[in-house]
Amino acid sequence: MRQIVLDTETTGIDPAEGHRIIEIGCVELMERQTTGRHYHVYINPEREVEAEAITVHGITNEFLADKPKFSEIADEFFDFIKGAELVIHNAAFDIGFMDSEFARLKPVRKTADHCGVVDSLAIARKKHPGQKNNLDALCKRYGVDNSSRDLHGALLDAEILAEVYLLLTGGQTALSLDAGSDEAGGAGGIRRLARERKPLTVVRASNEETSAHEEFMALLAKQAGGTVWDKLATKE
Repeated sequence: MRQIVLDTETTGIDPAEGHRIIEIGCVELMERQTTGRHYHVYINPEREVEAEAITVHGITNEFLADKPKFSEIADEFFDFIKGAELVIHNAAFDIGFMDSEFARLKPVRKTADHCGVVDSLAIARKKHPGQKNNLDALCKRYGVDNSSRDLHGALLDAEILAEVYLLLTGGQTALSLDAGSDEAGGAGGIRRLARERKPLTVVRASNEETSAHEEFMALLAKQAGGTVWDKLATKE
C-alpha cells in the first residue's frame, strides 16, 4: 500500500474566510516503510499571513513573496498524492484547505475522490482516550525525537508524524507501566536500529556456563520440589 504522510501550513485557520495554504510537506510510505521520496513546497498565498499564524510556523509574507502560486504547483502536487492513502493529523483541517485550493482551479478536484484519508488524531484519541494527543504529546509518549521542532513546519511535521503513525498503528511503545502517560519521563522511548546495521552477534554460553546453569537449576528443583520447566518437560 502506498501512503503519503501529509501536513500543511496556512495563513490562518479557516479557508471559508479566504485563508490559503503556504507550505505543503509530504513523506511517502510503501508497505509501512519510508521510501525516501518526499514532496515539499512553499506557496505564495496571494494574501497576507495572519500575525498569529506566523508565531506558530514562522513563515513571513516577505519569505513567500517570490514563491510559486498554488495554481502553478497544483498538478505536480496532485500527481504526487493521487491514488495514495493520505495520513494526516487532524485530517479535516488540511483536507478542507486542499479542497478549497483545488476548487479555485479547473478541473475542480476533491481530495477524497482520488485519495484515501486516515486521520491519525482520531486513531490516537481512540487509543489514548482522555489524554493529550497533539503531535508533541505523541512524540513524548512514543519516544520520538522532536527536539528540532521549535516551530511548526510542514515537511518536518510530516516526517515526525510518519514515525509516530507507524508506532501508533503497529509498534510497541514500552514495557513500563506509565508509558501511556503524558507525564512519563521518556524512559519508555524506543531506539530503533539502522536498517544498514551489521547482523547482531549471537553469544552462546560456554561449557562452563552451561554446567553452572544446570547445577543451579538442579539445586533450585531440589529446594522447590520441582520447577515449572520440569513440569513442562514432563508434559512434552
